[in-house]
Amino acid sequence: MKRYQLRIAGQACEPQGGAWFETQNPYTGATWAEIPRCDARDVDRAVQAAHQALTQGPWAQMTATQRGALMRKLGDLIARDAKRLAETEVRDNGKLIAEMHGQLNYVPQWFYYYGGLADKVQGATLPLDKQGYFAYTRHEPVGVVAAITPWNSPLLLLAWKLAPALAAGCTVVAKPSEFTSASTLEFAELFEEAGFPPGVFNVVTGFGAEVGSPLVEHPLVSKVSFTGSDATGRRINEQAGRLLKHASMELGGKSPNVVFDDADIEQAVYGAISGIFAATGQTCIAGSRLLVQEGIHDAFVERLLAVARTARMGDPMSPDTQVGPVTTPPQYKKVLDYIDIARAEGATAVLGGAKGEGAECGQGWFVQPTIFTGVRNDMRIAQEEVFGPVLSIIRFKDEADALRIANDVRFGLAAAVWTRDIGRAIRMSERLQAGTVWVNTYRAVSFMAPFGGYKDSGLGRENGIDAIREYLQTKSVWINSGAVAGNPFVMR
Repeated sequence: MKRYQLRIAGQACEPQGGAWFETQNPYTGATWAEIPRCDARDVDRAVQAAHQALTQGPWAQMTATQRGALMRKLGDLIARDAKRLAETEVRDNGKLIAEMHGQLNYVPQWFYYYGGLADKVQGATLPLDKQGYFAYTRHEPVGVVAAITPWNSPLLLLAWKLAPALAAGCTVVAKPSEFTSASTLEFAELFEEAGFPPGVFNVVTGFGAEVGSPLVEHPLVSKVSFTGSDATGRRINEQAGRLLKHASMELGGKSPNVVFDDADIEQAVYGAISGIFAATGQTCIAGSRLLVQEGIHDAFVERLLAVARTARMGDPMSPDTQVGPVTTPPQYKKVLDYIDIARAEGATAVLGGAKGEGAECGQGWFVQPTIFTGVRNDMRIAQEEVFGPVLSIIRFKDEADALRIANDVRFGLAAAVWTRDIGRAIRMSERLQAGTVWVNTYRAVSFMAPFGGYKDSGLGRENGIDAIREYLQTKSVWINSGAVAGNPFVMR
């Protein structure tokens, strides 16, 4: 049994209340570690440390180039420890080791990219319409950032927030999910080795009411960056808005994966499976609504089922496993409840639709890969985020019908189009109401490509150059050259 410590101001420390809580392995169901149970006192310690580093410490005196050098060093350390960090995440969230290895080997690129971008943030001189003045703009860090991350990909999604925030010159207090805090605590240890000053990055762990709310409402926190469910995001955004804090929200999705009759069927089948089953459906961009043109519907479903039936459930640490367990007991129950709801609404389960059982599932929280046909877009299974290995197949007639169905949902995070017609691909990508549209692929992301949602899928953007702007504020500077004088009561 491992007992973790907090990371505040560059030091390992115990929670003020002297309490820890247990974290379980989703595959075995066994407790494997104890996580600090923080409260508002720990939050205040962490935020005060971040504010000190922002305003008075060495971090505040560093040039952007120096910050970038530290970030690149951090990237090197993540690359060195990627295997260990990936294994910690699998032990904590049950996702496949192949996916976690891929993510952790890719995470350093965020720190290399934004480390290089740190000293490319430039203001501008302004061609004023007033004589006798010189004016320019400068971009400054927004302040202390509260980064609140989910349980499905803890370090990848933390990097999406942390890298641009550091490049902008901010300091950060991270609050990982109470279900998957271990990897963030281990990751925080690398900051001292990389040479970051104390307080630049701090971690507090625990539950929403005890840690999340005090963090969002702390008067020294200037920005909140949250990834998670839309229901929680609404509450956090309301808290931040009431206090006039900056906020960015990366929330849920109900993404349409649209297959036209001219698509490469084999490619689209594998894209559909990757879109929903590869991460056990536990991703905000899951292609949980599969729209198939009616002329190929039956043949497509037959091929899809043939491939999906070969999926191997089992130990996520095994490289041969293709579908791992659901991460948390509450989510496990939620997914099974949605399967019952889909049946009650009249959808037909043509694959799965039950708990995963057998020796390969151990004592874990497994749900069989599940496919429903006969789904109408007004069913709850087609409108609400399940966040599990559950696919809803919906027929459509033509391009207009596909757009109507695809956009008839309150979310707008991602979408995909499968077609050989480049004109159709462009038309669809222009009219789909989603922050990311893939054509003949699915689940591709990059540190260089902006990511975020339309409608209820969130506010703001992560990744790419757009992301660093989320952590900057613009100041205008006016200089009187000495030629301006006159009545002080009149605006010049």
